Amino acid sequence: MPKVKLPSSSPGLDMTPMVDLAFLLVTFFMLTASVRVDEPVVVDTPSSNSDKLLPDNVMMITVDPDGKPFFNIANPQVRVKTLEKMGAQYNVQFTDAEKKKFAGMTTFGVSMQNLKQYIMLDDVARGKYKSSGIPLDSLNPQLGHWIQFGQLEAAKHAKAEKDKAESLGRDFKYERLRFAIKADAQTPYVSVKGVIEVFKKLEIYRFNLITNLEQDEVAAVTQ
Repeated sequence: MPKVKLPSSSPGLDMTPMVDLAFLLVTFFMLTASVRVDEPVVVDTPSSNSDKLLPDNVMMITVDPDGKPFFNIANPQVRVKTLEKMGAQYNVQFTDAEKKKFAGMTTFGVSMQNLKQYIMLDDVARGKYKSSGIPLDSLNPQLGHWIQFGQLEAAKHAKAEKDKAESLGRDFKYERLRFAIKADAQTPYVSVKGVIEVFKKLEIYRFNLITNLEQDEVAAVTQ
């Protein structure tokens, strides 16, 4: 009796689980990634041997090569509260839309008189904006007020978070606000000294200087 020859078929691989996994990974990265906002000023920081990392809860004063100071504070909620304090101090009213945009911004270096205009610029126009720096002289101490109000609002925010955690029976891990100065390697020393003098007037004697690690160019902090 002749043998029946069964048709041969090539082995197959079900790719459905791989496709599902790929979509899950893409979704995870989309939900967890944060948008990197372009800084309005680029500074080439000096190098050092320190490898101490910058904390998350930080107030940063950046000084560009021309000696112009810029301000930034990490927490968006504290940023908005600080903006409201500055508006009350300098009699400038900010709309809810302006506050929302300001919360998502990063470093800025304009006076209060020009801040409303600067906030409402789009990213491209803001990148081309010629910042004049935040005034810090004794007759117009805007930088000092930004630092002072930012420090106060950061403390209020921390207390509110602590009270909320305690009311829910949760542990509260407090990370105190740190202060940092980031200056270009070509920035005149007198400009950096001016920022340090502002800190001293506010009795802030502990701050960090941002540098680059000499060995592998990793960002570091010199305290």
